[in-house]
Amino acid sequence: KEATLAQCLEDPTSATSGPVRDWYVGAAGLRSAYNDEADVKLVVDTARGLEGLRRQDSIHAAAVVISPEPLTDIVPLQQKGEGAEIVTQYEMHGVEALGLLKMDFLGLRTLSTIARACELIKQHHDVAVDLADLDLTDRKVHEMFAAGHTKGVFQFESGGMRDVLMKMRPNRVEDLIAANALYRPGPMVNIDAYVARKHGERWTTPHKIMSDVLAETYGIIVYQEQVARLVNQLGGIERKRAFRLAKAISKKKTAMIEAERAPFIEGAAKHGVKKSVAEEIFNQILPFGEYAFNKAHSTGYALVAFQTAWLKAYYPVEFMAALLTYEMGDTNKVVEYREECKRLGIAVKPPDVNTSNADFTVVRPEEGDAYIRFGLAAVKGIGHKAVHCITKARDEGGPFGNLYDFCERVDLTAVNRGVIEASIKAGAFDTTGAMRKGLVTILDKALQVGAETQRDRQAGQMNMFGTFEHDEAAPPPAIPTDEWSEAEMLKHEKSVLGFYVTRHPLANHAEVLSRFATANCADLSRLDDSTEVVLGGMIARIRNVVTKAGRNAGSKMAVLGLEDLTGTIEAVVFSETLEKHRDLIRPDALVFLRGRVDRRREEPSLRVSDVIALEKGQAALAEAVIIKLNAVGFDESVLQRLRDICKAHTGDRNVFVRIESPGSLTTVVRCGAELCVFPDAGFVTDVESLLGSDSVDVVAAKRRSKRQPPTAPESDRPTSKPVAATP
Repeated sequence: KEATLAQCLEDPTSATSGPVRDWYVGAAGLRSAYNDEADVKLVVDTARGLEGLRRQDSIHAAAVVISPEPLTDIVPLQQKGEGAEIVTQYEMHGVEALGLLKMDFLGLRTLSTIARACELIKQHHDVAVDLADLDLTDRKVHEMFAAGHTKGVFQFESGGMRDVLMKMRPNRVEDLIAANALYRPGPMVNIDAYVARKHGERWTTPHKIMSDVLAETYGIIVYQEQVARLVNQLGGIERKRAFRLAKAISKKKTAMIEAERAPFIEGAAKHGVKKSVAEEIFNQILPFGEYAFNKAHSTGYALVAFQTAWLKAYYPVEFMAALLTYEMGDTNKVVEYREECKRLGIAVKPPDVNTSNADFTVVRPEEGDAYIRFGLAAVKGIGHKAVHCITKARDEGGPFGNLYDFCERVDLTAVNRGVIEASIKAGAFDTTGAMRKGLVTILDKALQVGAETQRDRQAGQMNMFGTFEHDEAAPPPAIPTDEWSEAEMLKHEKSVLGFYVTRHPLANHAEVLSRFATANCADLSRLDDSTEVVLGGMIARIRNVVTKAGRNAGSKMAVLGLEDLTGTIEAVVFSETLEKHRDLIRPDALVFLRGRVDRRREEPSLRVSDVIALEKGQAALAEAVIIKLNAVGFDESVLQRLRDICKAHTGDRNVFVRIESPGSLTTVVRCGAELCVFPDAGFVTDVESLLGSDSVDVVAAKRRSKRQPPTAPESDRPTSKPVAATP
């Protein structure tokens, strides 16, 4: 309990019950030790002198204080150690109260991504992009926003924001500015109204000045600047006070707000506004103003977003390479952006010692489409120093012919065995024509030969013919042609890259996943909350959690990362389901998860109710079975044997027999309940052994339909500020 030392030690004679009394009673042991032991008394008395003081000071992450004269003349400064930042001893509110300007400068990785993309565009297209001179009405860019294809676009790539964009269908930069300001916890409630009004719903305000000020945002107060303009133009409050009031409303400073109520009403009367209407307007401003965002801030973000979207629309290969470069440390982001590359038709290939640099590299072959090579620095265990040595040797001597050539030319003090083995497992030597397993087999020999060659070269050992001793030695052993199985190769690939590049283990199961999953990971952002779905994929990661509160406090649950061929989502498995299916919930397990969509957070997740092994998915998830018969060539004995098979595999799935007769006549017969089956692999095998291959069609549940954004006729889509209906 939060009791002060004084409350614990002093007799609360004024309180016979309640928290103070409880604290006193509960501190009997402390009081006894305090009275009897000198050391305890010293510690407690010292602590009472410290109690209530700040535990530590801290430094603002982004704030810079700007002054017209030396800060030492205005505010005390401090420096925590040699070379550390010089900071004010006053906290930010005290600094502002002194009249100093405090600016927050945010470091954005996106700006580095933009700069890198522009470098690649100049390198590959000889085009110097001027991002300050973009056409902000560019239809191609706005169509990309409207379609929700904004993965990698600054501030607009979350599932929730993409959902807003598809409903809003922005066609002007003002919509992007508004979306930035509206997509926050408070003002989110106004998004649907903004969308409806943008697509034609009429709106009105109590006064024409209010309509003019809010025309850009369809009568909805979105920005702090709008609040300031309203109280200035409608209430006659001077601009400086008006802006202070806007800030006060956003910070809920009641006293400052109420101090301006009467002046606002008096000023509004001069514009012919009745007192009751002025009261209504002021009261309407307050709740909206609490959530109003700074438009200048939102505009800056929207412009950066437009720039990234423009780069993605017109130079997608260069933009995605830059994006992957600056996200290479985040495995989940790399997987996400690789999927986006796939959607854009851009191949992302494994790293290559002959073409890759440290960053993700754009490769434009003489024939064929451009593609992206993984950066060597993205491989676990390969540092920038090793990459520098590899690229330096390549630049000086040309492409590496094989592993022996590589080991003879690179600096083996920086490029050690671990670096080379990781490179092999990542596929960086595939273009030399050797098999990965064979390369690992002879790696030690290659390192030995390479070290000897370099040692001889440094020593200058030459024979009488002017060639190195090593050149006349026996040729090194041939590289074995053995290769790992696909499963082994992918396992090694994931161990050094964090994901699969060459091929995904789920690719072999794509047909089963497509048939029996009612949605995929990418679909979840388009489905309504609590929609029941079946997802199929691989458990990429597991995080065990102990619930801390609620009815099941102390129980164990698991948060899974489920990965399919479209992306990754989080799936929450609660204690009862976890206990029931614990043997199936393990890393790399292939499963179907049945559950409900959970949209309570920004990114949708799944609340799991059932876990099914992939190989048992057909039997567990099939809705019905269709058996195909040709009317020609079968008799009563075939039907009898088919009936026996059904009874041998009795279950609860309906059986339909499709009889195809000459002349394209087809008849479908539903069998009786006594012939319902359990459609496992044994059932399918027995039927196909009787009727031939492809004679059984196991029917799955229909895929879930996605939420569709509202539609509006093209003529209803405004391209300029709408005109409000005013009373």
